[in-house]
Amino acid sequence: MDRFAGIKPFYVMEILERAQEMERDGRSVIHMEVGEPDFDTPVCVREAAARAMADGHTHYTHSQGMAALREAVCADYAARYGVDVHPEQVLITSGTSPAMLLAFSVLLEPGQAAIIADPGYACYAAFVEYSGGRALRVPVREEDGFQFRAEAVRAHLDPSVGAVMVNSPANPAGTLMDPAEMAALAELGVPIVSDEIYHGLEYGPERARSMLEFTDECFVLNGFSKLYAMTGWRLGYLIAPRRYVPTLRKLAQNLFICAGSVAQWAGLAALTCAAEDVERMRHTYDERRRFLVPKLRELGFGIAVEPLGAFYVLANAKAFTSDSLAFAFDILDKAGVGVTPGIDFGPGGEGYIRLSYANSLDNIREGMNRLETYLKQLSGAPR
Repeated sequence: MDRFAGIKPFYVMEILERAQEMERDGRSVIHMEVGEPDFDTPVCVREAAARAMADGHTHYTHSQGMAALREAVCADYAARYGVDVHPEQVLITSGTSPAMLLAFSVLLEPGQAAIIADPGYACYAAFVEYSGGRALRVPVREEDGFQFRAEAVRAHLDPSVGAVMVNSPANPAGTLMDPAEMAALAELGVPIVSDEIYHGLEYGPERARSMLEFTDECFVLNGFSKLYAMTGWRLGYLIAPRRYVPTLRKLAQNLFICAGSVAQWAGLAALTCAAEDVERMRHTYDERRRFLVPKLRELGFGIAVEPLGAFYVLANAKAFTSDSLAFAFDILDKAGVGVTPGIDFGPGGEGYIRLSYANSLDNIREGMNRLETYLKQLSGAPR
């Protein structure tokens, strides 16, 4: 159908599917392509879910989510960022993907544009276009950590722009936005959609700032998949300005009814009992990051700005290839290492590969050994 013609494949999934085929044939693959925590969901969260089922909490909830969970989200944002969010502004969703669909659906009239970073998360454009909008890619620079400069965004503003999408810590680059640039974006007068799903996974002296610290005119996307290792629970949330909530609630009622009740009880436990588990996971990710970044540089990849969040590195591979998709498949087939081609994240990602360190340090070391052997076999590769 013409409506879906502009939505491209999600290449990381094609890499993953090929890797799974190889594994079924008996090949060993080191997975560094998919951004999924390798940790189990914390015990206290799993126990809360089991109690919810035993106690019969298996029915529909309010379409915006359980009141207790929405209140806990507000308390979490108050504690972390000092912002005042009312539970009425929170919609609990089955992951952040429905939250994104809801946000763009109320922000964009048919044909209106949402500004997204190039490179940026692969699925942003698909959500914008499925919602009837137009993805306007604004190039971001390697030396800026692939994060927006407000002046570049301002240069693309016109009456057709209905939203600006920001992401910090970022997928694919793992970098944090400069608070001064966040403040400048907030002053542009365009609603901001802030993807904060990797908040809490930071490794330097600075912590990620919420866009709510700079403006009330923003839609915040967040959830439990990354920080709490709850990808399969499919639980997220949207924080929105109050005037949009009646429309958002009607959409949620019609499209989703409500998020899963048991998952919501698990989310409530995550916000109230899993802090020690989160800190343990964060420390382990940082250990992996501190190994991976210098090793990639040693192998000849460029990393201009050190990633200080999420669990990704976007590495400049232009010394080895001008076709990141072919390069990623070749690495997979010949070295047994899954990486994501930079082209997955927009035209500005060509010549880069993304590597996830959401895998054990032993596996990452083995992956780097395999990658080193592979690169030494390439004609003209740096030594």
